[in-house]
Amino acid sequence: MAILETYKVTADSVPATISIVSVSLQLVPQYEIIMPELDKGTEALLNHLSEELSPKIPLMGSMQKETFLKEAMEALTRRLPGQKESEIKILAGMLLHRMLGLGFLEILMKDNWLEEISINGSKQPISVYHKKYGWCKTTKTFGSEEEIYNIASQIGRKAGREINSLQPIMDAHLETGDRVAATLFPVSQENTITIRRFARNPWTPVHFIEAKTLSPEIASLLWQAMQYELNILIAGGTASGKTSMLNSICSFLPASQRIISIEDTREIRLPNELVWNWIPLSSRNRNPEGMGEVTMLDLMVASLRMRPDRIIVGEIRRKRQAESLFEAMHTGHSVYATMHADTAEQVRRRLTEPPMAIPSAELEALHLVVVQYRDRRKGVRRVLEVAEVLGNEGKIELNHLYRWRARGDSFEKVNESIRIQEELNLHTGMTPKEIEEDRRQKQVILQWMAANNVKEIDDVGRLMRIYYKDPLSIYQAAEKKKKIKDIL
Repeated sequence: MAILETYKVTADSVPATISIVSVSLQLVPQYEIIMPELDKGTEALLNHLSEELSPKIPLMGSMQKETFLKEAMEALTRRLPGQKESEIKILAGMLLHRMLGLGFLEILMKDNWLEEISINGSKQPISVYHKKYGWCKTTKTFGSEEEIYNIASQIGRKAGREINSLQPIMDAHLETGDRVAATLFPVSQENTITIRRFARNPWTPVHFIEAKTLSPEIASLLWQAMQYELNILIAGGTASGKTSMLNSICSFLPASQRIISIEDTREIRLPNELVWNWIPLSSRNRNPEGMGEVTMLDLMVASLRMRPDRIIVGEIRRKRQAESLFEAMHTGHSVYATMHADTAEQVRRRLTEPPMAIPSAELEALHLVVVQYRDRRKGVRRVLEVAEVLGNEGKIELNHLYRWRARGDSFEKVNESIRIQEELNLHTGMTPKEIEEDRRQKQVILQWMAANNVKEIDDVGRLMRIYYKDPLSIYQAAEKKKKIKDIL
């Protein structure tokens, strides 16, 4: 055995030490969790307090967590006079996790290195997907299938979903926005829960440049496309980073426009500079009586009556959604969306062939296709392709602008732009030379932001606000390598 890395995680004052261990003859690393151990007396006290505090939970209202912690602290202080406040907080946090949270899973939920938490039944150790080490086996298991069902049922109640023998599959989300998929026996061999954690600090283009997910040159092209209201579709496989890329390029939006986002589960987060005129909409499943369903299609139709300048759509899955999406583009709205497809050519085929079968005349409203790729072997994500959509005598063709080359891990410019040059020239009057210069200046600014560690979403939003008021001053500051803190 060899320890690869050790770090601390704290959830509601409950500390834990995480060790990533390489185990001989085991293909994946081991994820070890060391938490405070309780003696029998303290364990009995927590069990007693659980019974005492349970009747009060329904009365705690919307501030349930804060109120519970206060009540727990007071009860523990009365019973453990002279105990250190830090130790009281740890015990109160443990009570919170047992009664209102997900038990020891709360520690995993606070580990920002984790992307996925997978419970594959009580006979198997919990698995996690670590950003650095890939899939790992944890040292934790559940004692029974009933425990897993109770966790799934608790998540469902909070999200307004049900999971039982009649409805053994559940798709829900936690209050933090993390997505949960759960199944019960006999649909699955054992009861399962899969939690996909979303980044607590949303990705921005600067994050992606640093991670080599995209190059400054590609980022400057996407910035230009967002600024001048070109329509963009982001494609990719599962967990390839489609939504993260969509969220990141939305930080390029000007703060002077009205934005509407439409999602099944709230994942989009915009800079504070944009929140004042942003309406986030979320779909809703039908209730147990079969009433009250609100689909993404319903929301897309409703959004067109809200006079949006920009529409952000979480994911396109069905023909009617795609039809509404392209109708929005043709009625003068700038639209950004995601869909499942592994290449730009697959995007074209999925949209033009059954079951979607969008007419070529409609599809011409789309300007750019960005394809995300996840290399599972290396644990990295890259922009695989950037292509513009060309209409040619009733047929849809693709002009590939950039491609990622796995050998050498580099981005290659494949062709010069045709459609984007024409669109920008038509609507802004910029010449090809001016378009290229504008893109070059944006690239200089992005590299300057990266050099100054300006990558948090609100910092990027503030810089964009200043840029759209006075682009030249920001470019000159970047060219002279001034300190960004003097500008923000």
